[in-house]
Amino acid sequence: MRVRYAPSPTGYPHVGNIRTALFNWLFARHSGGSFIVRIEDTDVNRKVEGATEAILDGLKWLGIDWDEGPEVGGNYGPYFQSQRLDIYQKVIKNLVEGGHAYPCYCSEERLARMRTEMAERKESVRSYDRHCRNLSPAERAKLEAEGVTPVFRFKTPLEGETRFNDLIKGEVVFDNSTLDDFVLLKSDGYPTYHLANVTDDHLMKITHVLRADEWLSSTPRHILLYSALGYQPPLFAHLPMILGTDRSKLSKRHGATAITEYRDQGYLPQAMMNFLALLGWSLDDRTELFTKEELIQNFSIERISKTSAIFNLDKLKWMNGVYLRKLSIDELTEQLLPFLERDLPPSVKRPISREYVKQIAPLIQERLTTLGEAAELSKFFFLKPEPQIISPSGIPSAVAFGTPDVLVYDTNLLLGKKLTKDDAVRGLEAALGRLQALPFDAHSLEAGLRALASELGLKTSDFFSLLRVATTGRTAAPPLFQTMAALGKDRCLKRIETALKQLR
Repeated sequence: MRVRYAPSPTGYPHVGNIRTALFNWLFARHSGGSFIVRIEDTDVNRKVEGATEAILDGLKWLGIDWDEGPEVGGNYGPYFQSQRLDIYQKVIKNLVEGGHAYPCYCSEERLARMRTEMAERKESVRSYDRHCRNLSPAERAKLEAEGVTPVFRFKTPLEGETRFNDLIKGEVVFDNSTLDDFVLLKSDGYPTYHLANVTDDHLMKITHVLRADEWLSSTPRHILLYSALGYQPPLFAHLPMILGTDRSKLSKRHGATAITEYRDQGYLPQAMMNFLALLGWSLDDRTELFTKEELIQNFSIERISKTSAIFNLDKLKWMNGVYLRKLSIDELTEQLLPFLERDLPPSVKRPISREYVKQIAPLIQERLTTLGEAAELSKFFFLKPEPQIISPSGIPSAVAFGTPDVLVYDTNLLLGKKLTKDDAVRGLEAALGRLQALPFDAHSLEAGLRALASELGLKTSDFFSLLRVATTGRTAAPPLFQTMAALGKDRCLKRIETALKQLR
């Protein structure tokens, strides 16, 4: 079995496009076949700089390798269609000589006028009225002499049906009268998708074409073209559409974006692969988490759904969180470091200590849904030990970072709902004294500070909340004593001193 992923570099690879690549790759790996990457770069006007690199980078990030294509070569190259133009010219010549294609000299202006007139007559608007289909040799020679460069169109049969068996949808039938004489070769010498796709799939010996549902209406054209060229068509499987949670066409407002942006936001490739695999495929009605090996082992076209898949960003975040919590602390530390280097304020010293991040990693692991959240969740760990006091009037949260190393205390948050100012001052003063003598590990801190709360006659929840805000600036933070141990004695003492000054 030989399958291919054939993206066009007219934009960065989005989730639907990469889902197609993944399904082809899983099918090839499950069957022991070959997965080919072919870059369909013949739409010169719409080509986006850097798109090809982004496509290949996206595949590599997900762990999708290819057996033939850019960077690896193969026996059926070149794998960029822009390097295969001489091949398409020969195919057009054969089609014209065989009576299956013809040159069309109609200008864009004439075609636009034709469609307008059709609409005015309330006729079904067609892309072309076959004006040049039966020009005489003399008429063609005259137009050639006038310097008109033609496109070449396929001579679609005017009657009959074109049918094929789709591996997902079953038998599909199109009436030939609904098909137009589609363009095969443009006036600039570049092929259209139809010609290049059919030609290259044949020459590269592609056995199965798994592609998006939007290409279903093109398939009868391709079947006719295969027949005209005397080629055996591959088997087709048109993948279900991907919709947003409101069942409308997937767009950026649903979270659809380039696959590399998900990487940059901090999604793990293994979570992304798992999520994409479930957009139109399932093993059963309950299993949601799969390793790459399990996906390869279980994947089959028979289990691809006929109905549209729903892209749910909340589910992706949940799944990514599950995968993040499965990482060992060493693995999570390695994943966190580049995001912290990128996202923490410029005043934080670089390079960031790996050992320090390793202490922090288990404290934020349970709360992470993406690696991109790490800097915000852990920023207070990296502030300097001498935070300045800024008037907290009107700030909505426990901590605000007006500048990278400023911790802002809100007096009301220090007191909480039940502590008086005097109790809070007394508590922090006593904490400063006790912390000087305590070993700075989580167990010792908890035992010593629980005992201190009892001695002071303060509820432990109120006292610990006071210490949490004093040491982190936040009412919600990772477990208090592990956090204090990670911050270290100097930072904790200096922050408590600063909070005490604020209260006074």
